[in-house]
Amino acid sequence: MLTYPIIDPVAISLGPIKVHWYGLMYLIGIGGAWLLLTKRVTRDYSPIKPEALEDLIFYGAMGVILGGRLGYIIFYNFPQFIADPLIIFKVWEGGMSFHGGLLGVVFAMWLSARKNGCTVLALTDLIAPVVPIGLFFGRIGNFINAELWGRPTDVYWSFIFPGAGALARHPSQLYEAGLEGLALFLILWIYSNKQRPYMAVSGMFALFYGTFRFIVEFYRVPDAQLGYLAMDWLTMGQILSTPMIILGLILLSLAYRKNSTKN
Repeated sequence: MLTYPIIDPVAISLGPIKVHWYGLMYLIGIGGAWLLLTKRVTRDYSPIKPEALEDLIFYGAMGVILGGRLGYIIFYNFPQFIADPLIIFKVWEGGMSFHGGLLGVVFAMWLSARKNGCTVLALTDLIAPVVPIGLFFGRIGNFINAELWGRPTDVYWSFIFPGAGALARHPSQLYEAGLEGLALFLILWIYSNKQRPYMAVSGMFALFYGTFRFIVEFYRVPDAQLGYLAMDWLTMGQILSTPMIILGLILLSLAYRKNSTKN
C-alpha cells in the first residue's frame, strides 16, 4: 500500500479568491488542447482555417462545462434535481459528467460547423486527438480531490483515501488518467498523424474511450446515489460507454467502407 499524498485542493489563494486544483486542471487541459490544435489546423485537410481556432476552442470549452454539469444532473443526480432544481447551480458541491461534456462538445461543434461551412464529424475528427489531454488532467484533479476512488483491494499500489474509510482502494482516477488520458492520446495522435478517412478518427476516439471507461468501471466505486444498476457490477458509466463503443465501430466501418468504394 502506498501513502496517499494529501494535497490542499486550493492551488492558489489570493485573499477571498481561491483557485482550486480541479479548476486549474480544466484550464491546463484546455490550454494544452489549444496549443496542439494550432499545429493540426495548419494541415491542408483541416476543415477550418487557423484564424477560426479561437472561436472553436471557446465553443468547445463552453460545451465541456455546461454539458458536463447538465450531464451529471441528468445521468447521475436527476431525482435530487427534481427535489431541488437549484442544485444545478451549486457547482461548488462538485458533479461533472464526461458523457454530458461530450454531448456538450458535439453540440458546440455543430454550432461551429454551421459557422465554418463544414460538418460536425469533420470537426470531431480534428479535435478528437487532443481531447485526452483534458481527460488526463481532469482525472489528476479527481485524484488530488480524493474523489471517485476505486474499490477495496490489497494490491501494493493501493491508497487509503481521505473520506473513504480505512480500506485501501484502487486509485481508479490514475487508471483513468493513464488509459483515457495518456494511452488514448498516444493512440489518436499517432493514428491521426496522417490523413485518415472521414469520421475514422472520431470512430477511434469513441471506440477506445468507451472501451477504456467500461474496463475501469470494474475498479471504480459507483456513485453512492446510484450504486450498481444491475447484476451487482453494471454501472451508469458502463451503460453510457456502451453506445460509444457501438458508435465507434459503426463510424470506423462506414469510414473505411466508403474509402474502399472510392478506391
